[in-house]
Amino acid sequence: MAAALRIALAQIDPTVGDAPGNARRVIERVSAARAAGAGLVVLPELVLSGYPPEDLLFHRGFRRRVEAALGSVADVARGIDVLLGYPEYADGAIYNTAAWLRDGTVLARYRKQALPNYQVFDEKRYFAAGTAPVVVAAGGIPVAPLICEDVWLPGPAAAARAAGAALAVVLNASPYEQLKQRRREAELAARAQETGLPFVYLNLVGGQDELVFDGRSFVVAADGAVVHRAPAFAESLECLDFAAGPAGVFPVGGRIEPPLDPDESVYRAIVTGVRDYVGKHDFPGVVLGLSGGVDSALVLALAVDALGAQRVHAVLLPSRYTSPMSRDDATALARNFGVRWSVIPIEGMFEATLAALAGEFAGRAPDTTEENIQARCRGMVLMAISNKTGSMLLTTGNKSEMAVGYATLYGDMAGGYAPIKDCSKTLVYRLARWRNARDAVIPERVLTRPPTAELRENQLDSDSLPPYEVLDPILEAFIEEDRSVDEIIARGFERATVVRVLEMVKRNEYKRRQAPPGVRVSRRAFGRDWRYPITSGYRP
Repeated sequence: MAAALRIALAQIDPTVGDAPGNARRVIERVSAARAAGAGLVVLPELVLSGYPPEDLLFHRGFRRRVEAALGSVADVARGIDVLLGYPEYADGAIYNTAAWLRDGTVLARYRKQALPNYQVFDEKRYFAAGTAPVVVAAGGIPVAPLICEDVWLPGPAAAARAAGAALAVVLNASPYEQLKQRRREAELAARAQETGLPFVYLNLVGGQDELVFDGRSFVVAADGAVVHRAPAFAESLECLDFAAGPAGVFPVGGRIEPPLDPDESVYRAIVTGVRDYVGKHDFPGVVLGLSGGVDSALVLALAVDALGAQRVHAVLLPSRYTSPMSRDDATALARNFGVRWSVIPIEGMFEATLAALAGEFAGRAPDTTEENIQARCRGMVLMAISNKTGSMLLTTGNKSEMAVGYATLYGDMAGGYAPIKDCSKTLVYRLARWRNARDAVIPERVLTRPPTAELRENQLDSDSLPPYEVLDPILEAFIEEDRSVDEIIARGFERATVVRVLEMVKRNEYKRRQAPPGVRVSRRAFGRDWRYPITSGYRP
């Protein structure tokens, strides 16, 4: 009888730390895969612990729960093989391990060999590296498990091939960033062409703090061609058949989910991050300040798409400097999205604060202090609503503002989650226009008027910052590409502008350390993969 194997790709969304709950989700997929006639069901990297488990790994109680979860899954691994990721505690070390379960027992364990320690990854803090391939026969086909970073280098796949593997199955927890799927598929195509093996790439899906996992599991044939691609940002269970022939193992059939438009991809990543952050913390909903500007308009759209209008509360907080245009546009936004909305003027609070400080401020001209007081009045109101209702406060600041400090600590930076924290201002406009193309709910004037904080008369962002079409490319070159001043100038920017921008970035590190987490969508976001010192003598 010819060798053949049906593999079920179980792309799921676990919760970090909830080993019993994750095991129940795994068991549901095992049952569904068995019913679909699969001989092997594959689940993501560290699915029992969730990814990344970080310092939970050092907690003895957590270890016991993970081991109990593995046992509960092994008990149901009958009539179907199960390949899943979990943290293995052995020999006084912790390993990032793929367990192959069969007939109620752990048949084999593969330990991840390549441990990433860059960008958002710090696996060498937690895990010891494996040293050898593992090959297991399933349906007459020799299968080698690999884990994520293993396939970004040639060595582990080549070792698996040399050990007799005819098919490689890769468990992943690969976070989303723009254009990441192209890189994944290119790397797997290279490994397939180097080894002559087909590869199954099974990825995690869902949001975890700053990280979002986009799924998009896929299969490449031995020639590197993509023959199957799962949906993006959604759980799924899909089966693919593999058969052995004279030329080796080859996939049969497959369905290729089309790639996403780049702006849609970012938008859906943020929606996923917001949905899971709110859902996994059991918040009843969210509250946000709605100014009539593009940033809060986009955050409103993201919140509604993530949670539904009934779980979103928008608050308009006008001051003496809020224009009728802004009030009208904010009101239109709230009505268009169908959310609950309130109007709470801050003028009384502002006047009371100025009166209380009159003696301290005597003889000093108004400056940004008075602007910040307004932002902090708004922050206090929004946090009070959050505290009273249990709804989480979403902040509306973007990456351009966070980079140069164009934000107020304990004011517009106050909140629990920052959906567009990693979106430049130019990307914010693109995402808003993409959303409006689907359903014109953002007034066109919001997308065309000059951006303004409206904290003083006739204020524009351009009074304090270079135009965003100049600022954003400079920030991208410095933050995401680590370019020097001279390299950025070589791209056509004035030295004085570049130096000024980079000085602002350096000077405002202390603000970013106090900012709420937000969804990472770029190659380098403020947060896990940005670790600049607050106190520094470096000058750009």
